[in-house]
Amino acid sequence: MSLLQYDFTKTNIKICGLTTELDIQTALELEIDAIGLVFYPPSSRYLEPFQAGPLSRLHQGQLQNVALVVDANDELIERIHQECLVDIWQFHGNETPQRCQTIAQGKPWLKAARIDEKFIMSEFCLQYRDASAWLLDAVVDGYGGGGQAFNWDLIPETWIKENAHRVVLSGGLNSHNVAQAIEYFRPLAVDVSSGVEISKGKKDPVLMKNFVMQVRQSHR
Repeated sequence: MSLLQYDFTKTNIKICGLTTELDIQTALELEIDAIGLVFYPPSSRYLEPFQAGPLSRLHQGQLQNVALVVDANDELIERIHQECLVDIWQFHGNETPQRCQTIAQGKPWLKAARIDEKFIMSEFCLQYRDASAWLLDAVVDGYGGGGQAFNWDLIPETWIKENAHRVVLSGGLNSHNVAQAIEYFRPLAVDVSSGVEISKGKKDPVLMKNFVMQVRQSHR
């Protein structure tokens, strides 16, 4: 199933910041929908495009590859295009809608919204109306993967009801809170990174399994 295909009875799952063959194999065994490959150099999960290329092919198309970038320059984008199989682009910086479209080259793309008291959801949604989905995240140093949840009450209930089918929910999710998050938002998908790590940037197969199990049990 595509990460971007909405089903009220099933929440899609993306695990971001995978860096090893074991990570990919675990994701395959868990039959999630998508993996995130991070191309933001300051991140502990950063991969050079030549490193990410083999990982993007290891699952032989059974998972969707999401390329996460933050205000990437043309040289990095070109290397990603050359080295990696990318199904979906994820933009976490100050990219304009036009820049997102140019980089994506017709592929679906997500735009991250960093939610705090100053964030104006209506303006963001209008500006990035052509995004395939909006990724709701917390404001943290390093653009994601900070293990912090944002205040869900900042999102109007009416907006959630109208836009759940376009929401990829992120920000501090783990096996202890993801079921509550799904009940609150009924999102298109959930996205986890630090919530399945035993140390910064190092994924744990057991934590990955527990997270996926909690997501699936939330619909029983």
